[in-house]
Amino acid sequence: MKPVSARVTKALNVGTYIPCVDNTGAKLLQIISVKGYKGVRGRQPKAGVGDLIKVSVKEGDVKLRKQVFTALIIRQKKEYRRKEGIRIKFEDNAAILMTDEGEPKGTSIKGPVAREAVERFSSVGKIASMVI
Repeated sequence: MKPVSARVTKALNVGTYIPCVDNTGAKLLQIISVKGYKGVRGRQPKAGVGDLIKVSVKEGDVKLRKQVFTALIIRQKKEYRRKEGIRIKFEDNAAILMTDEGEPKGTSIKGPVAREAVERFSSVGKIASMVI
């Protein structure tokens, strides 16, 4: 896992429902925890674009429901700043399911993918339809 070049604002709390936009069969995910989050005692963990999260599948294929997976956030509504000075925001929040080794479970992604997620996990860029 490589570092992200942008200063990503962490906008997604634990407990947030987020749509899954790959072709694994999962439709709606709930964030359980954020991998690698180190915070103050009592503070709720937050995640942003390019972060790995643990999720529970709430809607989708019967075989996937009520199971815990690792996921990657590829879009967020809250704007964040890139090193060039521009600010990026998307019209929705979105995630894709990942294996524990950091490879995507699906073979295609619907919609754009943030460049920060592709920088960190290059295998996501191979299946993305467009990278912004």
